[in-house]
Amino acid sequence: MTTVRLVRLVRAALTAVLLLLLTPATPTPASAAPASTAPAAPGWTAPLSTRGRWIVDADGNRFKLRSGNWHGASGTWNGSGSTADDADHHAGENSGRIPLGLDRAPMAEIIAGFREIGINSVRLPFSNEMIHDGVPVTDDAVAANPSLRGMTPLQVYDVVVRELTAAGLAVILNNHTNTTRWCCGVDGNERWNASQATAAWENDWLFMARRYKDNKRVVGADLYNEVRRDIWDDPNWGLGDDHDWFAASQHLGDRLLLEANPDLLIIVEGINWTGIPVDGLAHGRPTLEPVRRLSHTLVDSGKLVYSAHFYDYTGPNHSGATGVGETSDPRYRDLTPAELVAVLNRQAFYVTSEPDQHFTAPLWISEFGVGGREETGAAQRAWFENFVDQLIRADADFAFWPLVGWHENRRGNGWALLHWDAAGHRMGVYDGDDWRAAAWSRLVQAAGRTGPVASVPEWSMLSPDHGDFVASRRTRALPDWDSGARKAVCPDGQRLLGLSHTGNRGLCSDVTAGPLGDPAGGQVAVVDERYVPAGGDWASGYTKLQCPTGHFLTGYSVRGAAVSAALCRAAPPGSLTGTTGRTLWFDRGDNRGTAPRGGDFATGHYKGQCADGEYAAGIAYTARAGSARTPDALYCRTL
Repeated sequence: MTTVRLVRLVRAALTAVLLLLLTPATPTPASAAPASTAPAAPGWTAPLSTRGRWIVDADGNRFKLRSGNWHGASGTWNGSGSTADDADHHAGENSGRIPLGLDRAPMAEIIAGFREIGINSVRLPFSNEMIHDGVPVTDDAVAANPSLRGMTPLQVYDVVVRELTAAGLAVILNNHTNTTRWCCGVDGNERWNASQATAAWENDWLFMARRYKDNKRVVGADLYNEVRRDIWDDPNWGLGDDHDWFAASQHLGDRLLLEANPDLLIIVEGINWTGIPVDGLAHGRPTLEPVRRLSHTLVDSGKLVYSAHFYDYTGPNHSGATGVGETSDPRYRDLTPAELVAVLNRQAFYVTSEPDQHFTAPLWISEFGVGGREETGAAQRAWFENFVDQLIRADADFAFWPLVGWHENRRGNGWALLHWDAAGHRMGVYDGDDWRAAAWSRLVQAAGRTGPVASVPEWSMLSPDHGDFVASRRTRALPDWDSGARKAVCPDGQRLLGLSHTGNRGLCSDVTAGPLGDPAGGQVAVVDERYVPAGGDWASGYTKLQCPTGHFLTGYSVRGAAVSAALCRAAPPGSLTGTTGRTLWFDRGDNRGTAPRGGDFATGHYKGQCADGEYAAGIAYTARAGSARTPDALYCRTL
C-alpha cells in the first residue's frame, strides 16, 4: 500500500468518526427540508437586512460580507468529453457535482480553512439540474468524507449548508447555472430561462428558499449568475419581454419574500454582457449602470443587495476572450488606477456611494480573483492590488473566486486561496509563497464601518411600465382596486412623494415622518372629485383625484399613459390635520425643489416631487382635447 493511500485511508477513518456525530445515519430524502442545526454563535445575529448602503444583522450592527465562493455543485464539466474524466472539467478539477474538495479533505478541515483566512460568509453555487439530480454521488467524489456516500448532490449540499452555518458562517445560495456544467460562455446557461422556462426557475428557487428557511444563517438568495447574451438574443433591463432581467429578478424577489422566506436578502447581479464581441459592432458589459435609471423596489424594504463581478482579463467592453470573441477594447488590467476607479464607480460602486437615491443599496462584489503562485503578469498583479484598494476604499462587501482548488506538488490552477492534493495535503494563501497574501490580509483586516447603523430614509421607485408594480404586502392582500389598469403602490411604511408627467414612474419615501399609515385604517381608490371640498379647487380646469381628509397618496393606476385612479391610505386619527396645501405643477418642466433627494426616478421625463416634510394628497390631470390625461400636478400638504 502506498504512503499516499495510507494517509488518505487514515484521514477518511478519522473523518468518518467526526461526521458520524454530525450527520444523520441515513440520507434525508431529497423532497424533505433538512432541519437546522446551526447554534447561536457570538459575533452576529441572523437574519440580515439593509439600512441604506449597509448590510446589518438583527441587532442593527453592520455585517460586512467578507465572503468566498465554494464552487462545484453548479458543475465543473466543460461540456464536451466524458463527465467522468478529470481532463474534461475546468482546470482538470472534477467536483463530482458537489462542492469541490470533498474527495480530498474532510469537510470540517475545509470549513476551518475558511475561518482561518478571515471570511465570515460563503457564496454557495448550485445548478437547477442539481436540485433534481437523483443519481448518488460516486464514492470517489466523497473519498475524504465517507459519511456522504450514497447521497444525491442535493443531500450533500444540505450537509454543506448545515456545517457551514454550524461553524458560524453565513451562507448565500447562488443559482449559478441551469445545467450542471462550467459556465460562462454560450453554454445554455446564459439566462435564467436559457435551458428552462421562467416558471421552472422560480419554482426551483421557492423550493430552495423554503428548504433552508429554518436555518437563519442561510441569509441570502443570489438569483442568477452573469446574465449575458446567447447566440441570438441579448438580455435587457426593463423592456418587459422574456429576456428582461430587471422584471424577472423583481418578480422572483417578491415571490421569495412573500411565499418562501421573508428573512432572505435578495441579491441581484447586473447584466454581464450584451452585443456581439466584434470590433465595429455594439457590445459591452452593462453591469449595474441601468440601475441608475430603473431600480428594484421589493415588497419588503431593507432586503435588496446589488452585485457585480470584475476580473482583470475582462473589461467594460471586453468579453474576456482570447482569439474568437476578442476585441481591441481595453481590459480592466489595461486601465490606469485612476481610469479603473472611474470605470468601477460608473459601472457598480455608485449604488453604494450615493446616498438617498432610489437606487442606493449595498454592493456585493460577489466574484473577483486572480491567479496565485504561477501568475507572473505585471498587469494582472497590479490590477489585483488596485482592485483590492478600491474594495477597501469603498468599504465594499466582497466574495473571492474561488476558495477551494486542487494542486499536485504545489502546481495547479492556482486561483483558489486553499488547495488540496490527492493525498489531502493543503496549500494555502498564507504558506509564504503566494504573492496575494499581503493584499488578501490587507483586505480582510481593513478598517471599515462597524457597530450600530442608524436607520435612514428609504427611497423607492415605482415603475408600472408593463404591468402592476404593487410593492405593498398590505395592498396585495386586498381585492383589486382598479381591475384592468396597471397599478403602482408604495411599500408599506412609505408614501408617494413624486410622479412623472409621462412615463408612469413614481417615487416613494418614508422621509421625515417614517411610517405614516394607520395599521387599523383602510385604503380608498379615488376616481373622481368627490373629496375636493367646496372652495378647495387647487387646480382650476383640471380633474382632481384628491384623497379624503386624514389620508395620503400611496399609489396610483394608469391605463396606457392616462391616470386611472389614485390610491389613498388612512393615517392615524388626528395625525394629518392640515386643511390647505400647495399645487405643484410639473407639466412643462421638472419641479422637484432644490437638491431633491431620491434621485431622477423618471429619466427623460418631466416630474414633480413634494418636499421631504410634505405628503401628496392629490393628483391633477386634464382631459381636454390633445391631452393624454397624464399627471400634471400634485397637491402637497405639510405633515
